[in-house]
Amino acid sequence: MRIEFDEDTCIGMFQCVAEWSEFEKDTDRGKAILRDSEETDDGVFVRDVPADDELDAKFAARTCPVDAITIYDDDGEQLIP
Repeated sequence: MRIEFDEDTCIGMFQCVAEWSEFEKDTDRGKAILRDSEETDDGVFVRDVPADDELDAKFAARTCPVDAITIYDDDGEQLIP
């Protein structure tokens, strides 16, 4: 599974931080940060999700009020949102 985080869309509600420990707060910028991710496009960060973290990553995506987090399965199919 893979997670994609659009930092530009993020409005800093930090619900993802509460759901998955791989997100952290950047209170100076008012944005969340996806740890150990790679920027693939301007402001878009991607990383693989370990199998034991899949449920937490899905919760993080579902709680984002602006759909800044997208989850893809191993075949590249979008699962969330």
